[in-house]
Amino acid sequence: MTKKILVTGGAGFIGSNFIDLLLQDDSFSVTNIDVLTYAGKMENMHSFVQHPNYRFFPIDIANREELNKVFDQNYDAIVHFAAESHVDRSILEPSIFLQTNIIGTNNLLSAVVNGYAEKMIYVSTDEVYGSLREGEPPFTEKSPLAANNPYSASKAGADLLVRAFHKTYSAPVITTRCSNNYGPRQDKEKLISKTIAKAFNDEKIPIYGDGMQIRDWLFVEDHCKALSAVLQNGKVGEVYNIGGGNEQTNLDVVKQVLNSLGKSDTLVEFVEDRKGHDQRYAINWNKINSELGWKPAVSFEEGLKRTIEWYKKNGDPT
Repeated sequence: MTKKILVTGGAGFIGSNFIDLLLQDDSFSVTNIDVLTYAGKMENMHSFVQHPNYRFFPIDIANREELNKVFDQNYDAIVHFAAESHVDRSILEPSIFLQTNIIGTNNLLSAVVNGYAEKMIYVSTDEVYGSLREGEPPFTEKSPLAANNPYSASKAGADLLVRAFHKTYSAPVITTRCSNNYGPRQDKEKLISKTIAKAFNDEKIPIYGDGMQIRDWLFVEDHCKALSAVLQNGKVGEVYNIGGGNEQTNLDVVKQVLNSLGKSDTLVEFVEDRKGHDQRYAINWNKINSELGWKPAVSFEEGLKRTIEWYKKNGDPT
């Protein structure tokens, strides 16, 4: 029997990689909705746009009237990626993030409560936990939410809304919180893809502050496989952290990219630090490993190699 999956934000970086993975299995049928902002691109969908088990709606999840168009059928699951996700943009214009990340999530939750989907996987971020100090243990699923910028606050608000719908309406929802993703198709506003794009053109690469901020890096293919495991066997009402087990400073990451491309570190340019810049993210992913058997399979070195090769083949990140 075909499993009908509604993916939101499937023209984006992670969403399109997830659809690629799903459609390798003929038992899945995918409906994709994406408003096609700067980060959601038609070219991200080229590998599956002609697939017989796929259809696309260019709509905004924050517009309930438009959203209703996709509920011409019921779904086995909604996998909800769609979000405004760039911290710098959220600092400049917070309201856009509230509209998409909270109102849009509310609209999808209402559809679940009204019986249009058997369950919903809400894809969140480790940023909702806030910042760690050096030496502190990684965040677990029980760590309190302590968002420090408008982007992470909007995601944390949606996290709490998902929880509230489960507690109040018994909505069949699952939340995942991932560490920093990287890989093919990522928009150049993000650190690794930005570094690749600028290095290709021998342009200066801006690094906030001293570059000693620490992030845990997760290859997008590993993330998608974790989400597949959650989709198939995750427990309703639970939260699952998805981490790469690979903490590195931003400066070290940039230097590795430059070294892989045969470029000089002199391209690095330190700039004024970002407002509310979190110092360190790290998450404990023991729960998803012990309950669902998932663990990251791609090393940072291998993932970076595959990412650079993809951009060399497909052109600069845009």
